[in-house]
Amino acid sequence: MRYLLIALVTILSCSAATDPYQPVPYVKLKHPEWTKNATIYQINTRQFSAEGTFHAVEKELPRIKALNVDILWLMPIHPIGEKNRKGTLGSPYSVRDYLGVNPELGTMADLKHFVAAAHAQGFHVILDWVANHTSWDNGLVTTHPEYYQRDWKGAFRPTPWFDWADIINLDYNQPGLRKYMTDALKFWVKEADVDGYRCDVAGFVPLDFWNNARRELDAIKPVFMLGEWESRDLHAEAFDMTYAWSWYEAVHNIAKGKADVGALFNYYAWNEGFYPTGIYRMNFVSNHDKNSWDGTEFEQFGDALPAAMVLSVVGDGMPLIYNGQEAGNTKRLEFFEKDPIKWQAHPNGELYRKLFALKHANTALWNGAWGALMVHVPSDAGIFSFVRQNKSDKVFAVFNFTPEAKSAKFKDGPYQGTYTDFFTGKKVELGADTALNLPAWGYRVLLK
Repeated sequence: MRYLLIALVTILSCSAATDPYQPVPYVKLKHPEWTKNATIYQINTRQFSAEGTFHAVEKELPRIKALNVDILWLMPIHPIGEKNRKGTLGSPYSVRDYLGVNPELGTMADLKHFVAAAHAQGFHVILDWVANHTSWDNGLVTTHPEYYQRDWKGAFRPTPWFDWADIINLDYNQPGLRKYMTDALKFWVKEADVDGYRCDVAGFVPLDFWNNARRELDAIKPVFMLGEWESRDLHAEAFDMTYAWSWYEAVHNIAKGKADVGALFNYYAWNEGFYPTGIYRMNFVSNHDKNSWDGTEFEQFGDALPAAMVLSVVGDGMPLIYNGQEAGNTKRLEFFEKDPIKWQAHPNGELYRKLFALKHANTALWNGAWGALMVHVPSDAGIFSFVRQNKSDKVFAVFNFTPEAKSAKFKDGPYQGTYTDFFTGKKVELGADTALNLPAWGYRVLLK
């Protein structure tokens, strides 16, 4: 009888553990605590200064810190390929040596000093990682030619269909490549004490590679992983955050008159419906790709730019600044040549500083499951409005995404009450019949 009882308990326990009707968390990785209200700043070291070095960026860390930035993303720091190079200096995404430092930027000692200095000021640092491809003259071409994909003629090949003639594709069917790339990722965490990676075209690399790499990196220390892609499955075990490309396109199309606020309704419906609670998405109005190839944020958003910036911070997601945005940079930075940013004071820098301070302080605006969901507040045509609320904080944000002044009335939702206007400091009383006047492309952020 005793053995029968033990067997019965074992069967019941196993059945409970494998019950197909019991929900299990989709996101299995653990986000580092320091990311809960973080913001991110992208550094194009080549163009950041006339010197184009880690040392030159390091001198500016106090200024960047004053923007209330938390995570520093360094574009690729590795030596750049010379064979089939584009332009004079080449693309930093054409990597010649995964374990080396581009001498144009400095030395390994300079990089370590930069990371240590950033840590001392409260930053975390992530490196840009290019796992999909290498330069034509990467050492692996000679030592491990089997690590590369081949075309129909048996020759090395660039990523198909794109104009990426300066690189050749790696083949993740090779176990040796997977171990080499994982060890290389671990190298920089161990040797330079970096805090994670932004992974270039992450969706071009098999997901099971990233899942395993994340486990091995986390065994060294908790890391933060940003994937340049837009896919739910990357979030389960590999990446804390992916790109909100669809958010960018929605706001850009509204700004250009190609869409109305319905584009944002669609984005957030998919973001909150298709994506599980607890993931991070990166909101941006510029980055190195958009700036160099499509145009500056001023070209892309026009008069709607301030509203887009505000929504990128108070809406769901982690906001990004690309270096130079805080200076109101109005030029498309060259990608393969030297083209330093012209630094100056600009209102956009002050706007980001204030908004990032709000994100730090207001728990409803925190990232992922640490923050509050956006609750739609229906209003008039052209108005996008929502509440984010938890037990501690409440934010009511209203945007007029049209080129005409609007008087917005609200039809439903938890919006009524007494607020403080974030930008003016004035009290605002909202009742069932209250209307808010907004100029063209105007916005209000109300706090309670």
